[in-house]
Amino acid sequence: QVQLVESGGGLVQAGGSLRLSCAVSGIIFNLADMGWYRQAPGNERELVAVITSGGSTNYADSVKGRFTISRDNAKNTVYLQMNSLKPEDTAVYYCNAKYIKKYNYWGQGTQVTVSS
Repeated sequence: QVQLVESGGGLVQAGGSLRLSCAVSGIIFNLADMGWYRQAPGNERELVAVITSGGSTNYADSVKGRFTISRDNAKNTVYLQMNSLKPEDTAVYYCNAKYIKKYNYWGQGTQVTVSS
């Protein structure tokens, strides 16, 4: 059974930082491209950042320079370091795994709220 378990969300003031973690089990982690997505109320889910199995990264323009995605293959975990947070970053953040370019898995989501 594949599981993606996010943690690290919470309430933070604008300008603050949070680090999200996503622990993955049930797949060979280093064969998965990992991503973070977010969904704010009334909006569609959008890509925030992705890190491939080879370690290449890509970011949404809205978070470039503020967020950093990383992975620890020994711990089967992907991280999202979020700095200089803004109220518009408020959303539910979801971890995603694209496994061997074929299977798509999601976590349950973690709430991030940034107060102004």
